[in-house]
Amino acid sequence: QVQLVESGGGLVQAGGSLRLSCAASRIIFSLYVMGWYRQAPGKQRELVAAITTGGSTNYSDSVKGRFTISRDNAKDTVYLQMNSLKPEDTAVYYCNADRIITRQTFWGQGTQVTVSS
Repeated sequence: QVQLVESGGGLVQAGGSLRLSCAASRIIFSLYVMGWYRQAPGKQRELVAAITTGGSTNYSDSVKGRFTISRDNAKDTVYLQMNSLKPEDTAVYYCNADRIITRQTFWGQGTQVTVSS
């Protein structure tokens, strides 16, 4: 059974930093586009950042310049470095693994990030 396990969430003051990790198992990690999504209360889940198999990245406008996504294929892990956090970044953050060619997509269980003002 495929597993994506997020860690690194927590409570931080505005302006602070957190680093999220997502460890994957039972998939060929290097073949998947990896993404971080977030969902705030009462809002739809939205894409925060994604990284392709080749290492290309894209970010939502709201986090560009503050967040950095990276991957370590040797460790089957994707990271999200979050700097200059704002209260509006408060949400549950989900890791996603997506492989379009096989129409496979997997989700982690989510990790809570709370930014206090």
